[in-house]
Amino acid sequence: VQLQASGGGLVQAGGSLKLSCTASGRFSGNAMGWFRQAPGKEREFVAVIRVGGGASYSDSEEGRFRISRDNAKNTVYLQMNNLKPEDTGLYICAAAPGSVVLGFTPGSYQYWGRGTQVTVSS
Repeated sequence: VQLQASGGGLVQAGGSLKLSCTASGRFSGNAMGWFRQAPGKEREFVAVIRVGGGASYSDSEEGRFRISRDNAKNTVYLQMNNLKPEDTGLYICAAAPGSVVLGFTPGSYQYWGRGTQVTVSS
């Protein structure tokens, strides 16, 4: 599975962006997640959408971000609203086996994309 993320950019605080991640190969049977990597920090969980459509978010994104998937297009999306400077980072999508229960940790995922940069100015 190869993953290609897009949609990042520079936005002012309070603005919105919608990220996309398109997969080649197996998609509908995978849970899909988004992680964020900021300089000097560990990769952190942002959101996951499981095979059945159930989604989970980190506490700081709950209510502002929404993850969705379109299995016909092999694409997962991350709608980000009310962006804050602390949301800045490289957003990386990842695919995990469909059997994953939570998907909160990087170790749950088998495939990783290269990411798309999001920069939020204050």
